Amino acid sequence: MTVPPTEHDTAQSGSIPPPGCPAHIADGPGGATRLYGPAAATDPMGLYEKLRAAHGPVAPVLLDGDVRAWLVLGYLENRDVASRPTQFSRDPRVWHGWRSGEIDPATSPLVPMIGWRPDCVCADGEEHQRLRGAVTAGLSQFDHRGVRRLITRFAHQLIDTFCESGEAELVERFTEHLPMLTLTHLLGMSDESAPKLVHAARDLFKATETSLASNAYVLECLEQLVVEKRARPGHDIASALMAHPAGLTDEEVQHHLRLILLAGYETTANLMSNVMRMVVTDPRFRGSLAGGQMTLPEAVEQVLWDEPPLMVCPGRWANGDTTLGGQEIKAGDMLLLGLAAGNVDQAIRPDAATPVHHNRAHLSFSAGTHECPGQDIGRIIADAGIDILLTRLPDIALAVPEESLSWRSSTWARHLTALPVTFAARPPRTDDVPAPLPAPPAQSDGRPAAVPRPAAGPAPALRPEPRASWLTRVRRFLRRR
Repeated sequence: MTVPPTEHDTAQSGSIPPPGCPAHIADGPGGATRLYGPAAATDPMGLYEKLRAAHGPVAPVLLDGDVRAWLVLGYLENRDVASRPTQFSRDPRVWHGWRSGEIDPATSPLVPMIGWRPDCVCADGEEHQRLRGAVTAGLSQFDHRGVRRLITRFAHQLIDTFCESGEAELVERFTEHLPMLTLTHLLGMSDESAPKLVHAARDLFKATETSLASNAYVLECLEQLVVEKRARPGHDIASALMAHPAGLTDEEVQHHLRLILLAGYETTANLMSNVMRMVVTDPRFRGSLAGGQMTLPEAVEQVLWDEPPLMVCPGRWANGDTTLGGQEIKAGDMLLLGLAAGNVDQAIRPDAATPVHHNRAHLSFSAGTHECPGQDIGRIIADAGIDILLTRLPDIALAVPEESLSWRSSTWARHLTALPVTFAARPPRTDDVPAPLPAPPAQSDGRPAAVPRPAAGPAPALRPEPRASWLTRVRRFLRRR
């Protein structure tokens, strides 16, 4: 379906829907619907339902630059595609669009999302198992209680930067920064790198003209991290990837760090924003939490069903001709997993208003052999971070009319642009930040150490003023914005 027009236009001309059909919204070449532009940005869920009404569980769509693909809308069809790697490959080099010239790899903003990389997401079979095994080992080395303590420290530090004011914009000040701070720390990066990476990650997912530059910046940061960890390994994901028996090259380590950073950040930041929006706009949702009818982890699962942080997942490529959802899929065609559309498919959710917070069968972390290996860490960040925020600021309330909230949508995700809130001003709790660990003792030769005698003479010179704390630097950064 995504081969050049000269090869398929004639065969597909009979499948173009008649005028007035819901599929004609944002029509592009061949009658396919654009997944970018005003319609996709303002109401993506409505667009998915119009596509479903017009085409069924699989619909022809266009990506930026009118690049053709199939969007899988049905829940069962999504699971079918995700569970058949021999039929639907994760290796984008299968796509015939590279050979036909349908896309310019040097300039297209789609390349950071659909281009081939030496990571487990772009591999199948034994190569996928080799690479994914290293990623799983790197993620599982952390005790969840230790990760929760780390999140607790960062969450308190972020809240301390705005709790005295009685108001805050939560997306910029909290939900975007907490996941990035946590992930950069787990990867082995410095905390100071997080603010710039937040901006680059957001830009990369927007598929704009600067996406390639943002992608290059992320890769440059991670390349430097690999060099540093080769020289000085630590207890972090980067070092674990390097030490794994799979024998990852430096390039493979770099791209897996990119994968963990971007996928983990994007999904967790959006998830936290969506949960907090529900807390401050839906009295029944907040009442269920306050009354104990729904725990915070269950609230997270409910939002994962209703508002997946990643709405469309790129991509799969057909290894051969096949039929899916009544559509004829040709070898080399691109397929996109419609995670948000699949989660509200009436075939498995006849009544979308029925609570499903106890059920983890949603598609929000994909499915099959490529299901997200870091989903538990994402859940912990969202659960612990929101729990601390609501404990510190229990009277938090939306500061603007709900209808004034706005979103920024791309083909892949929908981002809440801002969530302004008010609350009773409270003093910071900087005393909750643990002191740094003491330096390890010096190596001993077995003999008792000599007790130094106080030296006579003038008073020792004053030591240089220590570097400002991380919290102070974050406060200065946020004031400058």
